[in-house]
Amino acid sequence: MKYRQLGDSDLQVSEISLGSWLTYSGGVEREQAAACVEKAFEVGINFIDTANVYGKGASETFLGEVLQNRPRDSYVLATKLFFPMTETDSGLSRVQIHKQLNDSLKRLKTNYVDLYQCHRYDENTPLEETMIALSEVVQEGKARYIGFSEWNAAQIKAAAQITGVEKFVSSQPQYSMLWREPEAEVFPVCAANGIGQIVWSPLGQGVLTGKYRAGQPIPKDSRAANDLMNVFIGRLLNDEILNAVEKLKPLAAAENLSMAQLALAWVLRDERVSSAIIGASRPAQIADNAAASGIELSAQTLTAIDEILNPVLAPVK
Repeated sequence: MKYRQLGDSDLQVSEISLGSWLTYSGGVEREQAAACVEKAFEVGINFIDTANVYGKGASETFLGEVLQNRPRDSYVLATKLFFPMTETDSGLSRVQIHKQLNDSLKRLKTNYVDLYQCHRYDENTPLEETMIALSEVVQEGKARYIGFSEWNAAQIKAAAQITGVEKFVSSQPQYSMLWREPEAEVFPVCAANGIGQIVWSPLGQGVLTGKYRAGQPIPKDSRAANDLMNVFIGRLLNDEILNAVEKLKPLAAAENLSMAQLALAWVLRDERVSSAIIGASRPAQIADNAAASGIELSAQTLTAIDEILNPVLAPVK
């Protein structure tokens, strides 16, 4: 496993990181989920990402239990806040930032997180209030660094211009061969402000693994067949996209890679990406995905990927 620096922080994160959104918040049985975490450490993954809203605390609780006996400095732990936890608890106000982080730390059974992230932008709270509160939790030692997920370029610039507060070191956008929107504005503005990318859904919700085929039934053991884990995958399950993905298989074979490794290596080809978050339900998936670290795709392969996928890519806004 290779490691990259996360933005202007001193955090060294594994190129492949372990997420817990749809898997360890209830989508995967506990014993199997624990085996996945064990495998992640075995293959050199040191970065684990979660959020308070995943299973309304279930993911954090699970991770707090399985990580409890590991040295705290042996892994990088990230969580998030924004989405509703109750009818009255949501957003990025000062009250919520302090309350939700304290609750997250209790579930995670730790005194601090390495990275505390704003899960989305809060239109109902002044940005200055949010940044001051995030700075407070860093000063209190409850979070080492701060980040955000799915903020646009204007929001990122506005935060960077506020003086006297902690600076963001990470951005967590959706990014894959099939979803390249962050390349246009988010990646450049982040690079200019010392913010690294932790990308989610690098496998296109599993579509880029090639397991789904046009005109064929959805595999019963797949994410798309699981109502707890098939969020957002519908828009990718159309024949045009699936047929294009099918054409990637010879490219992966020529590089002696699995389809997942091809997709992850493609994401990591960009040095602005610090880590790619995977959501594995089986230890074997983690081992396969982790093997993508350090792989450099040939220029010929990268060109061929674009020629195959460009006709089906969503237009960049």
